[in-house]
Amino acid sequence: MQCPRCHHNDSRVVDSRPTNGGKVIRRRRECVACGYRFTTFERVEQTPLLVIKKNGTREEFDRDKVLHGIIHAAEKRPIKMEQITHMVDQVENKLHSLGENEISSQLIGKYVLDLLADVDEIAYIRFASVYRQFKDMDEFMQELQVMMQHHDQEKH
Repeated sequence: MQCPRCHHNDSRVVDSRPTNGGKVIRRRRECVACGYRFTTFERVEQTPLLVIKKNGTREEFDRDKVLHGIIHAAEKRPIKMEQITHMVDQVENKLHSLGENEISSQLIGKYVLDLLADVDEIAYIRFASVYRQFKDMDEFMQELQVMMQHHDQEKH
């Protein structure tokens, strides 16, 4: 595995442990050349999923796009990186469990929103504002009202 710091091609595994219910192996590695420690994840390669975007184009599913979308929505919020990667794992697992080769981007966004609603309301609204592309303040307020009702139901 190539070191992200010095780009040397040799590293040793310091620690390995299963994550995501044993579907992923998390490995801590150390570069033989510079001693830098980094983390890698090993998972079974699955049949590629194609994402059908709103404009009808198709592209291969990229979990990093989901990860970066959640990270951006969760910026300056009390959400741990471990929670975010767990959400991405859940979304990816859900998509693969559907048994479909093509998935709409709207469905992916819905899965992310469902998870964010239970983790952080502000991150939910931030993600929704990009994912749903609110056209005006009324649409934004409707989404806030839905979130507030969800919040009130959880209190009771």
